[in-house]
Amino acid sequence: MDGSLMQAAGGAELSPALAHLVAARLPSGAFALVGLAADGAELFRLPLPDRGHAAAVHPARPEAVAFARRPGTFGLVVDLVTGAGIARLETPEGVHFMGHGCISADGTRLYTPENDYARERGILGVWDAADWRRLGEIPSGGLGPHDVIEMADGVLAVANGGIFTDPAMDRQKLNLPSMRPSLAYLDPRSGAVLEAVEPPARQASLRHIAMRADGTIAAAMQWEGEAARAPAILALHRRGEALRLLEAPAEAQRRLKGYGGSVAFSGDGRMAAVTSPRGGVAHLFDVETGAFLAEIDQPDVCGAAPAGAGLLLSDGMGWLRWIGPDGRETARRETPGLAWDNHLVRAGA
Repeated sequence: MDGSLMQAAGGAELSPALAHLVAARLPSGAFALVGLAADGAELFRLPLPDRGHAAAVHPARPEAVAFARRPGTFGLVVDLVTGAGIARLETPEGVHFMGHGCISADGTRLYTPENDYARERGILGVWDAADWRRLGEIPSGGLGPHDVIEMADGVLAVANGGIFTDPAMDRQKLNLPSMRPSLAYLDPRSGAVLEAVEPPARQASLRHIAMRADGTIAAAMQWEGEAARAPAILALHRRGEALRLLEAPAEAQRRLKGYGGSVAFSGDGRMAAVTSPRGGVAHLFDVETGAFLAEIDQPDVCGAAPAGAGLLLSDGMGWLRWIGPDGRETARRETPGLAWDNHLVRAGA
């Protein structure tokens, strides 16, 4: 890749160490997981059997698990030094991955949101993160679990989208009139729901979550109701409290088109970002005050992850864009021929 495509403020030399993982579509139409350095340079490219979505990074070993986009059934364990695949996970019959997962802080367990469509229930798969055997599953606390994060005390925060789908009916949403999205906090041993909160608007499907160092959760939602009535699609939550909705001024809010593609905190934890590939914009908010800070125009933007004290955004046009802690662009880089998929995953400092 031509380094001249990197436009950076200050001209500082960046480390070639792995910083982010992102799935991509190649010019051939094939799919891959790509490892990126802090300056966006490509470090490795691992072929995927189908479209990828997100990944879970091991806290102690240079390994990660790349997941299929729903309703895919594969997870590939990746050596983050060489970029080689070292193991493959498969869901049981009648179950598919939802595209996300997390590995426990002690490095012993992998948790994967899954749709048990054969039994019409949401579950978290539980895997041994030493040899990648499936150990079993626990209830997710709702239908359509999409994302999961382990908190500092070991409790699992789960984004339950509330929507039931069946691969035999493509991606058709089968229960919109009765859907109940939630952010559920689970005991990882039993699956018992310790706490759950639901969006005020029942058809705001709660899909993606990020966590700040103090345990604050940011949640991005996707509106399944009438377009003209789309509510706020970004919320913050702390256990024991109500959801706090963050909303831009009316004209800017409409540009999101009711669709939150990804959510992330800035590296310094002061900003929360929600992206909308449908609207071609990302919105930034002050976490403490809830104030709307900025709207960033970026066609087909979806991926968002911490980068330094700020953020990195990616889009389906092949662009990477760095945002500083003041909400302003500091650098951008184009990757000709690659279409970045939905999510960026931080894999290093």
